[in-house]
Amino acid sequence: MASDTTVPVITPLAHPEGSKLDFGATVSGVDIENLTDRDFAILRTAVFTHQVLVIKSQSHVSPRAQYELTQRFDPLAAPLYGHGNTDSGSVGSKSILHPDLKTIPHQPQVQVIGNGFVPTYEGLSNIQLRHPHHRTFHSTSIPASHDLTHTRFYRWHIDAALYGGVARAPPVVTTLLAVKVPKGRRQTCVYDDGTGDELDVPLGTTAFVSGYKMYDILSEAQKAFARSTRVEYAPHPYVWMSSAKSRSTGLGLVSEGKEMPMEDLPEIEEDKIQILPMCWRNPVTGKLALQVHPSAVRRLHLGDGTVVEDLKEVREIVYGLQRPGIAPGLVYAHDWEEGDLVIFHNRGTLHSVVGAFEESEVRLFRQCNIAGSEFPMGPEELEEEEEKEKEEEKEEELVHAEQEEGVVEVTKQESLPELRMGAVEVGVAA
Repeated sequence: MASDTTVPVITPLAHPEGSKLDFGATVSGVDIENLTDRDFAILRTAVFTHQVLVIKSQSHVSPRAQYELTQRFDPLAAPLYGHGNTDSGSVGSKSILHPDLKTIPHQPQVQVIGNGFVPTYEGLSNIQLRHPHHRTFHSTSIPASHDLTHTRFYRWHIDAALYGGVARAPPVVTTLLAVKVPKGRRQTCVYDDGTGDELDVPLGTTAFVSGYKMYDILSEAQKAFARSTRVEYAPHPYVWMSSAKSRSTGLGLVSEGKEMPMEDLPEIEEDKIQILPMCWRNPVTGKLALQVHPSAVRRLHLGDGTVVEDLKEVREIVYGLQRPGIAPGLVYAHDWEEGDLVIFHNRGTLHSVVGAFEESEVRLFRQCNIAGSEFPMGPEELEEEEEKEKEEEKEEELVHAEQEEGVVEVTKQESLPELRMGAVEVGVAA
């Protein structure tokens, strides 16, 4: 337990020499069960600065404390699971997420995920967990004979419902607690896309990439396109995509016409369809992240008013923007240890399940994310704020010029364009 005088220490992760990774940090000296406002403020800033935080030796943290920590990042959020309806009802049972999750009865915002048979855990009995395998989701697969030595990224994604209006806005953070972790072997994660790209990974790693790096490495033309484009997601996306198959990289779907027809989906409410910015602004640093759930995209709304509706074209555009950002040198593959608590910025990273387990290998994790209270801020809000600040600064300068030199008569009723014109006419600039 951390004392009142102990201040949490944030230490950037030590990445391999030559690595291009620039995110991630460890945290020490923090008591999650008794988290003070001061310590949470430090954690909050660290999450938005480093994107992925690793806190070791947290096996004692209760599901309630995990939920309260997660909820604290968005105190106005309703206590709703961030992925939407995944229960056994008529909608939830059709979702591709349904088989992978077990809900803790006494803390329904916290899910149990993993692999293998668990006799009892946190009020759940005789639970059979299934670690997602790329063979069930990808259009092609690794030969079964290589299953224990090779693997793929299962599905790169953001934790989000992506349907349901602002009441189901993307979660700010996700927390993951490793309860039981099989150890031993490593695997080679292959991209199988003709590039020869591959990555040595720990068994059952969670892979992360930075949306900020994904944006930063774009060309200037691509950045301008991304800043001005909005992404429309499919209604009931995890039902819509349930029969579709993924690319070998796990980065979006292959266009084979296997998506569920709109008329066969559960009832669609138009005002619940989410159209979000392609780039999301970091609330602390102001940086832009390229944040798109590639498997759930349906349309693109371009800055000039054009709507790209051809699904294959939409996917090709998004893939072209995102694929450079999952290059092997940009992927952080976390090597889980029992007791690891990871907090990651869900609005600034993409992540993927990785790995293939034997049936006898038991893996037990707790996951918590909560639907956001408001949509992410996009680049237009950033530009509006910056323009407003510039206008206020210019107005102050003009007022100061009037007071000091009496050159220009400034009235509160005049607009800034009028002020600029007046300045030119009377030769202030000269």
